Amino acid sequence: VVDLATMREAVADLGGDPTKINPLAPAEMVIDHSVQIDVFGRRDAFERNVEYEYQRNGERYQFLRWGQTAFDNFKVVPPGTGIVHQVNIEYLARVVMTRDDSGELVAYPDTCVGTDSHTTMVNGLGVLGWGVGGIEAEAAMLGQPVSMLIPRVVGFKLTGEIPPAATATDVVLTITEMLRDHGAVGKFVEFYGEGVTQVPLANRATIGNMSPEFGSTCAIFPIDEVTVDYMRLTGRSEEQLALVEAYAKRQGLWHDPSKEAEYSEYLELDLSTVVPSIAGPKRPQDRIVLSDAKQSFREVLPSYAGEPHEVQEGEAAGTFPASDPAGQGSDNDSGGEAPEHQPATGRASNPVQVEGQDYSIDHGIVSIASITSCTNTSNPSVMMAAGLLARNAADRGLVSKPWVKTSMAPGSQVVTNYYTKAGLWPALEELGFHLVGYGCTTCIGNSGPLDSEISDAIAEKDLAVTAVLSGNRNFEGRINPDVKMNYLASPPLVIAYALAGTMDFDFENDSLGKDKDGNEVYLRDLWPSPTEVEKVIAESISQEMFTEDYQDVFTGDERWRGLDTPEGATFEWDADSTYVRKPPYFEGMELQPEPVRDIAGARVLVKVGDSTTTDHISPAGAIKLDSPAGRYLQEHGVARKDFNSYGSRRGNHEIMIRGTFANIRIKNQLLDGVEGGYTKNLLTGEQEFIYDAAQAYAEKDIPLVVLAGKEYGTGSSRDWAAKGTKLLGVQVVITESFERIHRSNLIGMGVLPLQFPEGESAESLGLDGTETFSVTGVTALNEGTIPKTVKVVAAKEDGTSVEFDAVVRIDTPGEAEYFRNGGILQYVLRSLVAAA
Repeated sequence: VVDLATMREAVADLGGDPTKINPLAPAEMVIDHSVQIDVFGRRDAFERNVEYEYQRNGERYQFLRWGQTAFDNFKVVPPGTGIVHQVNIEYLARVVMTRDDSGELVAYPDTCVGTDSHTTMVNGLGVLGWGVGGIEAEAAMLGQPVSMLIPRVVGFKLTGEIPPAATATDVVLTITEMLRDHGAVGKFVEFYGEGVTQVPLANRATIGNMSPEFGSTCAIFPIDEVTVDYMRLTGRSEEQLALVEAYAKRQGLWHDPSKEAEYSEYLELDLSTVVPSIAGPKRPQDRIVLSDAKQSFREVLPSYAGEPHEVQEGEAAGTFPASDPAGQGSDNDSGGEAPEHQPATGRASNPVQVEGQDYSIDHGIVSIASITSCTNTSNPSVMMAAGLLARNAADRGLVSKPWVKTSMAPGSQVVTNYYTKAGLWPALEELGFHLVGYGCTTCIGNSGPLDSEISDAIAEKDLAVTAVLSGNRNFEGRINPDVKMNYLASPPLVIAYALAGTMDFDFENDSLGKDKDGNEVYLRDLWPSPTEVEKVIAESISQEMFTEDYQDVFTGDERWRGLDTPEGATFEWDADSTYVRKPPYFEGMELQPEPVRDIAGARVLVKVGDSTTTDHISPAGAIKLDSPAGRYLQEHGVARKDFNSYGSRRGNHEIMIRGTFANIRIKNQLLDGVEGGYTKNLLTGEQEFIYDAAQAYAEKDIPLVVLAGKEYGTGSSRDWAAKGTKLLGVQVVITESFERIHRSNLIGMGVLPLQFPEGESAESLGLDGTETFSVTGVTALNEGTIPKTVKVVAAKEDGTSVEFDAVVRIDTPGEAEYFRNGGILQYVLRSLVAAA
């Protein structure tokens, strides 16, 4: 919306009509990324967190309220309502659209692009859609087509049925692992086969949601009776249901399991082979069979635990301070605390007493257990399983460990209603899983701070602690700055890990504690049967829940309706605002673009390895006090407690530039053994913040380069990962491979995406990042052609050089036009003014 507001002014500056900047297709914004878990473990947590959310974001929300009135075809779902993708499948998606075409009513397939990579959740409904960067979405709103090379399509055959012990989460983690191993980047995935009919719609949505984790552009299911039944349950009209079924059958979109289409590639999964799993500690595709989780944790712990203390040996091998059942003769029947500072055995251990508490913590404790994210909270089967497991645990007298920050943040209010009707809220609250908000929360890094005594203890011994969440992403540095290892799990397993209190736990053989009668309790004693889960779902979920919760979805609560709303076709910018500022994208822009130029004298700002995510490039979480963004806020009179997050301040380019490459876990290979947003200033040889070094290069008009490995830009469709890169002065990014959305975003900002020759890398070519780069051949774009390769010369300090032909990853003529114009928004602006 900031970009659209800025475009209106730019159109006026170029002599056009600012009101021409309006979405041409329906655009619906759901505010779900701002709520943070400040308060937890108490019944008023939701109200308190919403109150804090409005205190922090009131200025942004006023701006969005202005946008709601200033733009046509633009609606806003206010804060505290739900998560965009869950709201989409439960209410917004039409599956089949209609429009009036010269007096004739025409039906056509629903399609969707969204500014979050998990837009693919709607694929579960049979709607073709995927995530794009904000800048590409803005262009699409203004009438630009979304172009791509015709993709290869992976036919993914499903057979069999999910076994009783497995969940939809286990299925999607298995599929994620399979497709990452197969290679799905830039491809469509289409599910087919007899097994599709056995996959409930909510499970299909869970699978579609994690398409970005597969690497695929989309992961779509066909339309069938299951689709129509779900639309009926969620309150769509009978008229719409009849249209969807009739249209899908007439157009050949209706699923026929007896027929097999022809695909580019094939994969197959027998659902009966799926087993309980988790994924971690830093990538969604790193699936771990639950029975192997303890051993897997022990194998990776040395990479996170720093200098481990001597590993203890003895008959108590496998114990873990403050989490194992009490030993024989203990009067602690609840099974909680081992003696203070007793080192664990069989692995790295560094226990530390928590100030003011009667327990100590160590490497591997579960510091966060969060049921969060639309990926799973949209799925009643896993949510009810979690509620029933919580009830069974509470009935046995078990409690979550005291060092675990527990939270429940569903993607829609329907979840709250069916938990209430099923009578499961008291048990969930007894284990600490109180409602904290309706939003993305932990999954996007808004987990909020840990209790200060826990955080201090972690920092004192640099403990490698963990988070367990029912989300879709677990990248380094994403969930919480105190947490080094993150694991994805189904909602019932999140509850189980809160009870266990540590990743160093074997659910098959380790007891979770003792019940009121002194009997050992294991996870198998608590796990609800599929029959019980389905029975409770049937008794507790109704169509009326959906229709009632969504009848006023755009209205908002009293806080939203009471916001002062600016008026006018253009926005009055506040020069003192630290939340919403006019960005510089169109400053000095002429009606005709300047010709593309070759690049000379460029220096490397950042050099990174494989799987560098958009979270590494542009974090959404907390702003550190001593960071460039923190300094900026302090200089503008903002107190530490009011810093908020990068995600909440993305309307202020000054903060977002300073936050680019500022992830606390990023490893810039220009420096040895250093984590965080630092680089070597090659002009001075000194270590500096990346932002400060970029400013030094800019003063001398030195263009910048980023070098990277495979899967660069994986993760969120975060346009600021490209915007920040551009505004730091980076002109070219050279990688072994790109993730789809980030490559597109870079072009959309006028940054040249290049790939090393097939089979080559920075390492194989002997590039250490200290070279001076030139890129020639780019000017062929001025003649209307896209060069397949350009010549890159990297001159070393000793006078030698490395030369190679880099592959130009501008894939379509449309992308070439955007790049020639300096970016997609500049192209759209010039087109609109020229057409006036």
